[in-house]
Amino acid sequence: MSLQYQGLSSISGSLVILDHVKDASFDEMARVVLEDGTERTGRVVMLEGDKAVLQVFEGTNGLSLTNSRTSFTGRPMELPLSGDLLGRVFTGAGRPLDGLGEVMAEKYGDVNGQPLNPVSRQYPRNYIQTGISSIDCLMTLIRGQKLPIFSGTGLSHNKLAVQIVQQAKIAKAQNTQFAVVFAAMGIQNDVADFFRRSFEESGVLQNVVMFLNLANDPIVERIITPRCALTAAEYLAYEKHMHILVVMTDMTAYAEALRELSSSKGEIPGRKGYPGYLYSDLASLYERAGIIEGIEGSVTQLPILTMPNDDITHPVPDLTGYITEGQIVLDRGLEQQGVYPPIAVLPSLSRLMKDGIGEGYTRGDHSAVANQLFASYAQVQDARSLASVIGEEELSPLDKQYLKFGKQFEECFLAQRFDENRSMEQTLDLGWTLLSMLPKSALDRLDDKMLEEHYNPEAAEALLRKVKAENG
Repeated sequence: MSLQYQGLSSISGSLVILDHVKDASFDEMARVVLEDGTERTGRVVMLEGDKAVLQVFEGTNGLSLTNSRTSFTGRPMELPLSGDLLGRVFTGAGRPLDGLGEVMAEKYGDVNGQPLNPVSRQYPRNYIQTGISSIDCLMTLIRGQKLPIFSGTGLSHNKLAVQIVQQAKIAKAQNTQFAVVFAAMGIQNDVADFFRRSFEESGVLQNVVMFLNLANDPIVERIITPRCALTAAEYLAYEKHMHILVVMTDMTAYAEALRELSSSKGEIPGRKGYPGYLYSDLASLYERAGIIEGIEGSVTQLPILTMPNDDITHPVPDLTGYITEGQIVLDRGLEQQGVYPPIAVLPSLSRLMKDGIGEGYTRGDHSAVANQLFASYAQVQDARSLASVIGEEELSPLDKQYLKFGKQFEECFLAQRFDENRSMEQTLDLGWTLLSMLPKSALDRLDDKMLEEHYNPEAAEALLRKVKAENG
């Protein structure tokens, strides 16, 4: 029979403090029984001598300082795991939310994960096709990579997340199982309904595991949510040999929950009030992506975070950028122009794409096309800056061509419908069509053989006529 502690030393918000506790461990789970017999779940978040601080998942309303009884389970928080996770919807703490009952567990997994031996990690190669041209061509998502999306408040990152979940697939893979683990933290009820409805109506829910933490749920659950999601992903990847894409939104809400918990524990704050261990805490999540040598399966992460005041130097995006392998940045200016998805090309990059594209993966000309599109779009920005000073009429003929190219690049390449799923072939061909709007002499990232095979000014003119007709 486990030892029970009668009464509580003090209650502070969602935290309860017990004195004279023996043999408790950090992150250990506890059961708190109220005076009326109802039970709540707690987690040890701080130990100091014989004093233990618990965070109660269901809140502390109704708890009595004298009549509450607390017992420790001797185990960390664990998630029931089985292949039946697919198609299910859970709360942020892993409790069923879809009315289908508990998961019949094949095993239980510690939500804190197990450290991977760095030597056993395999270098990420091959790509995940999202069907979105700007991502697939210019900042390719590589299987086993962690590639965050930096957004801003009010931008269409939720819509983009849904489109990626609906369209993502492993390209050119035979007999390969692919699934998505989707974790949402601190979202409003209408956003949660949007996610569920979108996945159900598109028919992809059966291939998705959802963890939903709402804005009015306890912050301790928000801190647990990404850990539950990654535990499910690791099980499906390394034991069920599936390729898993983990989409987590919004990591800023997670970091703010961590700041609130740190403040309630009385810890010394760091930058902007966040705890000094924010970097290592985020790393403990992001580093759970990868491929293990000898195991058929992978975990790829696509965390989404909103930058307060669109500030990319804010601690959350700043530290995320240090840990992850690139970033996809959403731009408010493009959003206001009506471009969806509003991906800012120049500050975005995927550091691993060079080894997962090209001959045998995507197409032999992929790397050269991507480099040329980057270089040409950078020239567009220079031409626009110059035009704002001296006027468009005073620009050179080449700069005017760059302006025309930039407009069509944003309207035809970056912009696409929410339900438009472009193949890699379509994306690269569209890139060539747009580059054909520029003279050959300006395409210095492409060799003569590629130009001879793909350069087609007639196709560029046809595209311009089509866009002009569509715009009236």
